[in-house]
Amino acid sequence: MSEQAPGVHTYHPREFHRQAHESLDNPQIRANFRKAMDGLMAKRCDSFDDWDLEALRELGANIRLRALARLPDLLEQLEANCEANGVRVHWAEDGDEACRIVREICESHGATSVIKGKSMVTEEMHLNDHLEEAGIEALESDLGEYLVQLNQQTPSHIIMPAIHLNTDEISQIMHDKTGIERTRDVDAMTAAARQQLRERFMAAGVGVSGVNFAVAETGTLCLVENEGNGRMTTTVPPVHVAVTGIEKVVEHLRDVPPLYSLLTRSATGQHVTTYFNMIGSPRKEGEHDGPKEVHLVLVDGGRSDIYQDDELLDTLRCIRCGACMNHCPVYTRVGGHTYGTTYPGPIGSILSPHLMGLEETRDLPTASSLCGACGEVCPVKIPIPDLLVRLRQESVGEGRGNVAGAGVKRSRKELAAWKGFQWLATHPSAWRAGTSMAGKLRGLTPAKLGAWTRHRTAPKPASTTLHALVKQHQAAKTDKEECR
Repeated sequence: MSEQAPGVHTYHPREFHRQAHESLDNPQIRANFRKAMDGLMAKRCDSFDDWDLEALRELGANIRLRALARLPDLLEQLEANCEANGVRVHWAEDGDEACRIVREICESHGATSVIKGKSMVTEEMHLNDHLEEAGIEALESDLGEYLVQLNQQTPSHIIMPAIHLNTDEISQIMHDKTGIERTRDVDAMTAAARQQLRERFMAAGVGVSGVNFAVAETGTLCLVENEGNGRMTTTVPPVHVAVTGIEKVVEHLRDVPPLYSLLTRSATGQHVTTYFNMIGSPRKEGEHDGPKEVHLVLVDGGRSDIYQDDELLDTLRCIRCGACMNHCPVYTRVGGHTYGTTYPGPIGSILSPHLMGLEETRDLPTASSLCGACGEVCPVKIPIPDLLVRLRQESVGEGRGNVAGAGVKRSRKELAAWKGFQWLATHPSAWRAGTSMAGKLRGLTPAKLGAWTRHRTAPKPASTTLHALVKQHQAAKTDKEECR
């Protein structure tokens, strides 16, 4: 494990609440995320103009559901077609086994350095640390990943790893770690990073990448990117190792374009990314570039357990676009590191408990307002709010118990509060009287409500209830019609 940089914190999902308070107390973090998320939401909205978004989402969801319904068969088909193409396929039951496989491939070729493209699965299994312990240097080539690696941090977003950093912070990191002059010129910093990375591409013995879509029909590995580092990683080193979760398989090549359209628009608001790589085989006779060997490592890592549950199976539809994070009011305010997991935000809150155990991630399902925005924007229609509720029930011993770690006891005050709410909600007359009284006394609402108002304005009951407003509107409409 690398020595931790000064001022860099270690985050853990068990400490979510403490870490959330620290992030809320950091105005720079809040400003960085607010600015970034506003831009991403606007770009996504604009990118779907002139598209029937709901029809495309339905198509994407059906493609993923169809692939998952045939997952065992498709994985075998993918293996057979990849092997026929000259790609060597390896199966890993968990992250440790996957790390061992990658390390052994590196050692068999005498590789002492690895260049990596963006891959959330390798983050999940802590591949860099494993290789470093074996004396093999692993360098991230995605610019965002490169920056957080220089700063000895982990990614704070699955698409934009360094989204928590602003230009001045990036400039300082580049100056401290690489020696370039401080500058606010983004192009100059990018050029400097590219120059440093270009030398490492040429020196690396092995390139490691992720996979966005693995096509069973053709044995094709698809890689979506914007910087060209993915193409360099998969073609310049003599050996390419692709690492992916078993859920990334799709049935047909024709399934890829709809998913690609949803992924790029949902992630960054782009119609297409700069690069779309289709890897079919190692270098063939007569070809002048490309790796001499290609390996595919298929990682289970708890996914088979998720696959056995008819509800949680929906989690495996995810195409890793990050849209749920970009629209989540909780993630937007506390950032990705607060979650303490590889996958932050709403998708992480339903995926991480089944990859790490609910005992380790108990607070994550509660890291949501249940506003439903994540479910509304998910390009493959994962019912994230429903799954969050399911996990909340399991965390207090009321669910099906498929996740380890149930049985949290609630305080007497909390139980009394919920029983009071239950009584009011099931007695309409009392509910109407209570809400009416709250509206009349709204002027007495205190300006400070403890921790709630540390970072937000105190809420006040509306002067008129929604039911009353509807009745007023209907009465006015009736009067207007009668006057005609």
